[in-house]
Amino acid sequence: MRPQTSLRAVPAAVAVAGVLSTSLSMHVAVAAPVPAAPAQSAPAVALAVKDRSLRLGQAAVVSGRLATGAAGVVVHVEQLVPGARGWARVADATTGADGRFRVRARLQRSGVLRAVPAGVATAAVAAAPAAGPRVRVAARVTTTAVRRHVTAGRTVRVTGTLKPAARGRTVALQLRGAKGWRTVDRDRTDGRGRFRLAERITQARSIPARLRFAGDAANAATTRRLGRVNAYRLASASWYGPGLYGNPLGCGGTLTPGTVGVAHKTLPCGTKLTLRHRGNVVRARVIDRGPFVAGRELDLTAATKAKLGFGSTGTVQVAH
Repeated sequence: MRPQTSLRAVPAAVAVAGVLSTSLSMHVAVAAPVPAAPAQSAPAVALAVKDRSLRLGQAAVVSGRLATGAAGVVVHVEQLVPGARGWARVADATTGADGRFRVRARLQRSGVLRAVPAGVATAAVAAAPAAGPRVRVAARVTTTAVRRHVTAGRTVRVTGTLKPAARGRTVALQLRGAKGWRTVDRDRTDGRGRFRLAERITQARSIPARLRFAGDAANAATTRRLGRVNAYRLASASWYGPGLYGNPLGCGGTLTPGTVGVAHKTLPCGTKLTLRHRGNVVRARVIDRGPFVAGRELDLTAATKAKLGFGSTGTVQVAH
């Protein structure tokens, strides 16, 4: 006999299939990805800086416009400096008509600027372009002590501070010669930005001097003039004037009560000398010939004598 299919089994099989189908469809529905919300982006801000090369302590004038043109929006001006972990807020501004703003920011270091509206999500700020106006801020050199007047053979000394203070930044002492500025000493700053420089000058000379920081990633280069450093020798001197006013000078011109200069027997006319006596310093030219008294090297005009506080005869310090 032929086996007969049970009609009761069919509904059961259909039922099982239905359960499996339902279970599978439920599983697929749970695993399906949920559409992500569109990512928020930081509103664009056009930024400009009036002067991109600043001295330390000078304010940067920053202006810009919010792309949306909204007024009354607080905008954070931020700076990214080399070596920093992130952006630092340096100024705040509020937009006016057409979304425009203008603010002054005092910067300590060189770096890139950007502007971010307040309240923008951190993720949106992080995704904002880092490129923006780059501003260079020059460091500042100050002196605490300068020994610029010495006897020939002694040492000129300078101490000071480089700001912003940081360890290991190089400051140089430079003297100007016939071929330009020459570095004679260098020192690296300590943690407070302090340095010490020195140079021994062997001959009687009067030399322009300056301090120089060549710049680095944090700050632009800067220079501080020191005037002249002088290494002196002693010279015997006298003075002249009354009774000779109106007479021609050996180097041209006429002697007057107000004429500043010196007479010398051999130095070329126009040679500049630095004279020092009792702490008074005068820079004078050779304008005449003399003195014609044995043992004396210089004759001072009456005006030069008065500026130095010199007596009738004696010695003065001279450098040239």
